[in-house]
Amino acid sequence: MKQTILGAGGAIGLELAKELPNYTSDIRLVARNPKKVNATDELLSANLFIREEVFKAIEGSAIVYLLIGLEYNTKVWQQMWPLLVKNVIDACVQYRARLVFFDNVYAIGGDNVNHITEASPISPASKKGEVRAEVNKLILNSIESQTLDAIIARSPDFFGSVINKSMLMIMVYNNLRKNKKAQWVCNAKAIHSMGYTPDLGKGTALLGNTPAAYNQIWNLPTDPQKITGEEWIQLFAEEMHAKNQYQVLPKWGIQTLGLFIPILKELSEMCYQYDRDYYFDSTKFNRHFSYVPTINREAVKQTLAAVEMKF
Repeated sequence: MKQTILGAGGAIGLELAKELPNYTSDIRLVARNPKKVNATDELLSANLFIREEVFKAIEGSAIVYLLIGLEYNTKVWQQMWPLLVKNVIDACVQYRARLVFFDNVYAIGGDNVNHITEASPISPASKKGEVRAEVNKLILNSIESQTLDAIIARSPDFFGSVINKSMLMIMVYNNLRKNKKAQWVCNAKAIHSMGYTPDLGKGTALLGNTPAAYNQIWNLPTDPQKITGEEWIQLFAEEMHAKNQYQVLPKWGIQTLGLFIPILKELSEMCYQYDRDYYFDSTKFNRHFSYVPTINREAVKQTLAAVEMKF
């Protein structure tokens, strides 16, 4: 049973590829420049923003995991996400493949982020959130019309050994490693859930290989501890034997720096995820699969051990 990862080169794609041999030996990794994770992996180089190449990548697949990460730019998202998802849906329908869409929670906005469950309303509070809401609805509508078997697997912000894809690793780990103050956004006293990439990869593989899990939204496994930005910094500082010092970047500061630093300009509309409690609840998943997510302190410890091995 061929299982295909679209966007296999990212932090989650790597963890998912490590898990899939528990279910199949027929794995196809699709990316611009894919690299083997397992000895028997099939590699397919493709530009997944070309419809014909999407169909070629999905042909022959039983399960397709959509993990592509686009440039963190609103205009790029508006142009490319709906087109990409439409093409993936069409290809999955044509080849009768099941779809697992690895999603974030941008479609959920305002105070609805205080406690994020599968029942939280689609309520975007940003332009990027509007894009994610649109592609969510494309998938949900295809499920409702009974043309597609699919899962929306949601994740909070995440961290792991791939540093450049995680705000936590960039703003906290990188700064502490350089003997600088860690940084946080808007409010370090607010709760902010974080997913651990190995758990997210395991959860995605488990969902994809559970037929009864389809045609639902699932929050991927995340430690239920309610932890603040300040407490995240403390965990890293303790494990790194670094000074527990940090500075908070206020929204106005992010907007000002965004005039010179494009990534901060793009981040400023997402401040509602940081200026109030942002709690991601994966109770549904944890109970259904009797899954115990890695606790935050252990996840930080494992991440640091994995990162240090690279240096």
